[in-house]
Amino acid sequence: MGKGLRADPADEPTDAEASAGTPHWPLVERPGFLARRMHQIHVSLFAERCAAFNVTPLQYSLLSILRDLEEADQTTLAAAVALDRTTTTGALKRLAARGLVSRSTSPTDRRAQICRLTAEGGALHNAMEPAARMAHALTVEALTPAEQDYLTKLLRRVINGHDHRRGQAIIE
Repeated sequence: MGKGLRADPADEPTDAEASAGTPHWPLVERPGFLARRMHQIHVSLFAERCAAFNVTPLQYSLLSILRDLEEADQTTLAAAVALDRTTTTGALKRLAARGLVSRSTSPTDRRAQICRLTAEGGALHNAMEPAARMAHALTVEALTPAEQDYLTKLLRRVINGHDHRRGQAIIE
């Protein structure tokens, strides 16, 4: 929104803000708020489109990474989806319980679990990919194709600018 435009009269600065010299900052101009709202919208669209598969967005991401890598240890997978190992391990255990992922002890490091997509996991991923792609497309449907590409480039740039943060995803 441009300067002086208010989405809501409640966005007007309070007397305390005005007298303190604190510039007003409407919620709809805050990147963090907008990122959270976009995430909420996407998760909702993903749930609508992919409900029949009983797979969360995180689980779908793990299936996608395993499809691409063929096998990886849990630490590598956690980094790839930008989450902590505990959360990632829990998601992988749930996928394994459904027979979608196999987990085995690494022959070179007894502490590491090597994960692979099973045939059932590959089939499920292939079956749900069109629905997941549609959820992503609907998330940004208000934008032109060029704007969608630009938004993706900007999001990558923001993420890469914070690569020192825990839970680093490899975004290239």
